[in-house]
Amino acid sequence: MNLGRVREYDVLVLTALIWFLGKFVRYAFPPLFEPLQASYGVSNSAVGAAFSGFMAVYALLQFPSGAVADRVGAVRVIAAGAAVAGVGALSLIVDTPFAVLAGVMLVIGAGTGAHKTVAVRLLSRVYPVRTGRALGAHDTFGALGGVAAPAAVTLFVAAPPALAAVLSRLPGATWRGLFVGTGLVALALAAVFSLRVPGRLPTDADRGPERTEPDPGARDYLALFEDRRLAGFALATIAFSFAYNGTVAFLPLYLSEAGGLSSTTANLLYSALFAVTFVQLVSGDLSDRLGRFPVMVAALGLAAAALVGVVALAEAGPVVLGALVVAFGLGTHGFRPVRGAYLIESLPDRLAGGGLGAVRTLLMAAGALAPATVGAVADASGFRPAFGLLAGALALAAGVATWLWVTE
Repeated sequence: MNLGRVREYDVLVLTALIWFLGKFVRYAFPPLFEPLQASYGVSNSAVGAAFSGFMAVYALLQFPSGAVADRVGAVRVIAAGAAVAGVGALSLIVDTPFAVLAGVMLVIGAGTGAHKTVAVRLLSRVYPVRTGRALGAHDTFGALGGVAAPAAVTLFVAAPPALAAVLSRLPGATWRGLFVGTGLVALALAAVFSLRVPGRLPTDADRGPERTEPDPGARDYLALFEDRRLAGFALATIAFSFAYNGTVAFLPLYLSEAGGLSSTTANLLYSALFAVTFVQLVSGDLSDRLGRFPVMVAALGLAAAALVGVVALAEAGPVVLGALVVAFGLGTHGFRPVRGAYLIESLPDRLAGGGLGAVRTLLMAAGALAPATVGAVADASGFRPAFGLLAGALALAAGVATWLWVTE
C-alpha cells in the first residue's frame, strides 16, 4: 500500500469516527424516552417535540455548513461541529429540568448538523472514482453508532455495581455519564481532525481560503431546483427522511406498546436496525457499477414493504417483527450512500457544498417534523396509525424514485 493511499484512509477514518459519534449521541435519545418520561413525567408529545427540536436544528445547519465550507474549508467546519457537540454533551453532567435538557439537545443538534453535508463533499473530492464506496464506508461506520447507542443506554440505565459506583458521583440519573464520555471523545476527535487532516488532503480537496471563484449567492442555490429531476429527487428524499426519522425516533416505544415486547427486546431489535448498516458498503459499490437509480429503487421498495409489514403485523411476535426491522434497515441504509453520490454528481462543483446543504436542509427539516408528528398522532390515535403515515411517506419516496429511473 503506497503512502498516498494511506493518507486517503486517514481522511476517511477520521471523518467516519466523527460521524459515528454524531450518530451515537443522536440515537442515544430514543431509547431514553421511557426513562425520561418516568423521570420528568412528560408525554410522548413532549419527548417527540424535544427530539424534533434536535433534528430541526440539525436540519437548519445543513445549508450554512455547506456554504461556509465552500468559503473557509471543510476541515474547519467539521472540527468546529464536533467541538460544539462535545461541549453540549458534556453539559448534560448537570441535573436540570426537562426544558434545559431540551435546550441542550438543540446545541448537540447544531454540532452534529455541521458534519454530513460537508463530509459528503470532502470525501467525494478525495475519492472521485469510488464516491459511492467511500460514502458507503462513511455511512456504515456512522450507522454503527445506532447499534452501540441502545446497548450503551441499557448499560448506563441499569448499571452493574462497579459502574454504578462511579456513576453515583454524578448529579442525577446514571445515564448522564454516557454523555460525559461522549463529550470528551468528541472534543479529542475535533482536535485530532483539525491537526492531522489538512496535511493529508489532495490539492484543492478542502477548498478553503485559496478559492478564487466568486462566492455564490442564494439565487444560485435556488436556481438548482429549476431542474425538474433534481426537484423530483428532492421530493423523494424529503419523503424518505420523514419516514425514516419518525420510525427511528419511536421504534422502541412502538415495539413495546403496539407490539407488546419488553423494553429489553425492543431495544435489541432497535439495535438490529442499525446492525445491518454494512449493506451500505454493497449498495454504494453496486451503484458505482450498475447506476444510481436501480439500487435506489430496490432499497426504497424493500424499506417501504417492510414498514407496511411492521404496521400490519404489529402483534406477530419478536421473530417476525425482528425480520421486518432488519429488512427496513437494509432498505433505508442501502439508500443512503447512493442518495449522497447522486446528489453530489448532479450539482455543479462551484455549488457542491451549499447545494448539497440546501437539499439536505429540506430533507432533514421534514425529518425533524416527524418525531413531533408521530408523538402527536400516537397520543391521539395510537402508534399503528402514526406508523401507517410513515409507511405511506416511504411508499411515496419509492414511487418517485421509480419514475425518475423510468424517465432517465
